[in-house]
Amino acid sequence: MLLAIDAGNSNTVIGLYDLTAEPAKLVADWRITTPVNQTASECGVILANLFALAKLEMSVVDGIVVSSVVPPLDPILKEVCTVYFHVKAIFIEPGIKTGLPILTDNPSEVGADRIVNCVAAFDKFGGPTIVVDMGTATTFDVISKKGEFLGGAIAPGLRISADALFARAARLPRVDIKRPAKVIGTNTVDNMQIGLYYGYIGLVDGILERMIAELGAETKVVATGGLAKLIASGSKHITTVDDMLTLTGLRIVYQRNLKAKR
Repeated sequence: MLLAIDAGNSNTVIGLYDLTAEPAKLVADWRITTPVNQTASECGVILANLFALAKLEMSVVDGIVVSSVVPPLDPILKEVCTVYFHVKAIFIEPGIKTGLPILTDNPSEVGADRIVNCVAAFDKFGGPTIVVDMGTATTFDVISKKGEFLGGAIAPGLRISADALFARAARLPRVDIKRPAKVIGTNTVDNMQIGLYYGYIGLVDGILERMIAELGAETKVVATGGLAKLIASGSKHITTVDDMLTLTGLRIVYQRNLKAKR
C-alpha cells in the first residue's frame, strides 16, 4: 500500500493506493486542513483516526510519497512517517525521477505539486496540455507535446481575492462563493457573488485563451483543486476536472522511482 500526501498552503490531501491492483486502486482519500502549527504527535493522531474511521490498519502502508509547498511542515511529516508508519518517505525534490523535463529558468523553484500535476496530466491526456490548479493560489502549468514542462503563470486564488475584498471594504459582508443565478445583481450580496465568480472566470479564461493561442488549438485543459468544479462550470476552455490529479501524479512518480531503484 502506498500513502500519497499532498501538503498545500491551506489543505492537505491524502490518498491510500493499492499498488497490487492493475491499474493501481485508490482505496481511500481524505482532505484536512494543513497542520502547520501541530506537532508530529498531533499529526499522527489525526492520521490514526482517519485510518480507524476507514477501518484500515496503519501497518498496511509500506511506501509513502510526499509533495509539500510548506517547508516548515516537512520535518514534521518526515517524523510522522518514521514514527507512525516506520517508513522513510520519498519527497518530491531535486534528484527524484519524475520523467518530466523542466525547461524553466530555474527548475528548482517549481513547486512539487505543480510537477506531479503535470506528470499525471501528461500520462492521462498527453500534450500539449494546460493544468489549472485552484488552491490558495491558482497556477497554470503548460506541458508541451513532448511532455516537457514549459512554464506557466500564478494568480491569487479566488478565496484570497474574496478575503481581500471583505478585509478592505468595511461595509461589504462576507458571502458564499457560488455560481450566481443572474449576472445583474439587485442587492449587495448578489453584486459581490457576481463580481467574484464571473470576475474570476474572466481571469482564468483570459489567461487560458492567450496560452492556447501560443500552443495551438489542440491544447487540452484540465483543472484540479478545491474550486475547480465551480469555476470549470462557467469556463469556455476547461474541458476536464480531475480532483485526484495530484495524488495520481504522486503515485506515478513513486512507481517510477521504485522501478529505477530496482
